[in-house]
Amino acid sequence: MRFLIQRVTSARVDVEGKTVGAIDQGFLVFIGVSNTDTKEIADGMVKKLIGLRIFRDEEGKTNKSLADVGGSLLLISQFTLYADCHHGNRPSFINAGAPDLANDLYEYIIASCKAVIPNVQTGVFGADMAVSIENQGPFTIILDSEEILKKK
Repeated sequence: MRFLIQRVTSARVDVEGKTVGAIDQGFLVFIGVSNTDTKEIADGMVKKLIGLRIFRDEEGKTNKSLADVGGSLLLISQFTLYADCHHGNRPSFINAGAPDLANDLYEYIIASCKAVIPNVQTGVFGADMAVSIENQGPFTIILDSEEILKKK
């Protein structure tokens, strides 16, 4: 599972010209699911996401979490996070999760986040979306379950 996280002052997602999700300060999170992902992996990724301390404190250091600043989440499914560009110029998406699995895990992640964060907005799974953001910093982080959830 991969999360591409952007710290934002605002973000919104439109589908067919209508805004379906919008936030002010918080994280815009693009979520990629692979065929080997599980709810247990999603739990670990959500725990890491919610705990990230990448907002500035009073001294300007990145020391505050989403909850510390009353931030929101905008969660968007994005299978292209599993693009394989090793061969040729046309990406392969064979490593991306099958649509049913990916949607189930996406919905699971949304529910898990809503249990902790008061304002969670979403895109529309499988839709052609227009995403607008004001990235703060800019500050962008990639979480990959294969790296952060390694067994010790």
